[in-house]
Amino acid sequence: MIRVMVAEDHAIVREGIKQLIGMARDLEVVGEAGNGEQLLECLRKTACDVVLLDISMPGVNGLEAIPRIRALAGGPAILVLSMHNETQMAARALKVGAAGYATKDSDPALLITAIRKVAAGGRYIDPDLADRMVFEVGLTDSRPPHAQLSEREFSVFERLARGEGVNDIALHLAISNKTVSTHKARLMQKLGVHSMADLVRYAMEHRLV
Repeated sequence: MIRVMVAEDHAIVREGIKQLIGMARDLEVVGEAGNGEQLLECLRKTACDVVLLDISMPGVNGLEAIPRIRALAGGPAILVLSMHNETQMAARALKVGAAGYATKDSDPALLITAIRKVAAGGRYIDPDLADRMVFEVGLTDSRPPHAQLSEREFSVFERLARGEGVNDIALHLAISNKTVSTHKARLMQKLGVHSMADLVRYAMEHRLV
């Protein structure tokens, strides 16, 4: 039996995922969490084979949670389930340690297949995304500006776009206010934006929030 932990901040979506997994005879949901902190606490108490992880969660988000999950002894495989069907987001998740990346508009049968594949030690990428990633290899000129951001800059960018202030970001990421402000200045320069309104508009246009 493949044991699955579901991390998703929307209760209705979480229930739907649990029902879908419950229809497969070889899968069972052993725990659930509504944010990153809850997930890490659940993982310390409950063993599982696969974490089905939403990227956009309050508190510790999915991208930030991945390396922490990987650092746990006997850590489970991580399958990201995201609303973002963007190649750069998938690439970031895989780079920091996810075993797979599926989108929420995927065929339900593909999600079950993805869970089984990563549980067996394999890797999975949404087929449409995989095709686009292959064709974008080497096409650096076509990459969007946010692809230039470092992992920490991207975390700060995502939190700024969600309306978090410098103090809150510093607290969540355990860094100083000055460091957050430095990241903010650098990422705004890389994105070519000059105000918070421009930054939020950029994030919405690229479906990053």
